[in-house]
Amino acid sequence: MARPHIEPFVDRDVSFKKLTMPGFKPGVNYKMLSIDKDTGACTMTVQYDAGFKQPPGFCYSEHEFLLMEGSLTIGGKKWQKGLYSFVPAGVSLPAMSTDEGALLLVFYNFGPPSFVESDKDHQNADRTDFKMVDSYQGMDWQNSTLFPATAPGCLLKILHIDKRTFGMTFLYCMTPGFWQDNISYHDCAEEAYHIWGTSWMMQFGELPTGGYFWRPAYINHGCFASELGILAIGRTDGDLHNYFHHDPFSTPEENHERAASRLARMKPALYNWILTSEHNHLPHDFEYPNDTYKTEGWDTGIHMHDDGQVHHHSASGAHSHLGGNKKKKKK
Repeated sequence: MARPHIEPFVDRDVSFKKLTMPGFKPGVNYKMLSIDKDTGACTMTVQYDAGFKQPPGFCYSEHEFLLMEGSLTIGGKKWQKGLYSFVPAGVSLPAMSTDEGALLLVFYNFGPPSFVESDKDHQNADRTDFKMVDSYQGMDWQNSTLFPATAPGCLLKILHIDKRTFGMTFLYCMTPGFWQDNISYHDCAEEAYHIWGTSWMMQFGELPTGGYFWRPAYINHGCFASELGILAIGRTDGDLHNYFHHDPFSTPEENHERAASRLARMKPALYNWILTSEHNHLPHDFEYPNDTYKTEGWDTGIHMHDDGQVHHHSASGAHSHLGGNKKKKKK
């Protein structure tokens, strides 16, 4: 997830563009929120026109989406706002349509948007983690189970957890009058989008409905407040640990050092082993021995950039979005 720091950004301030990439049917409009220009992985606000129809098909990249407004009929079942779906790479979605139009937030995790018409999964697809759920009506709010925890009044609904990295996707809300008086940073990149409401953050000011950020690891954020409350969706590319402190002027480098000191203090054997063994490469993964980055065969070669332009790469520059590619989540 190597993307530049974007904060704050409000998608209401820019216009939709027509998505004209190969494979996509007319009637798809987008606003680019953030993009990894090396891989094409991106986050977009997407508007389907009223009457839009899409046949069954799959994407070469794992992707997720949240329906924020309107409705979608997928495989004959009509979904209202709150639909969340996690779609592994190569898993075929049934035919999709919308009579009234639909507004979605879409995350392409390892590669650019793509669509291949097919009523069958790709031969390398793994459907195990496929999910479609009514996140608004079908799930309960819970107090944060993260430790250290945020202040009371910030509630979560966990939508997806990556069992390899502990990266997660979650709905969160701040109740009216929420206030947290410290500053935090994390070991992971994080992004969030305000579905409704306005919050305030000391470094970046107010983030209203339609507000978005992409924040790399070790960047200070906080204090936090929300007068009327918010509803938002957040994502991380790794385990979310809250490093709380009260120095607004500490740099990412200093925060990184503090995090490394925590590792040395809490896991000294691991810390010393890393140093003495000179491990400047990934050690062998006994839990996921086949979890490797593969480049053969599955890249379409199509990339979209934040100006809406597309271009093609040769096969030698291809990268995979199917089959054992979880390690492509890089900060």
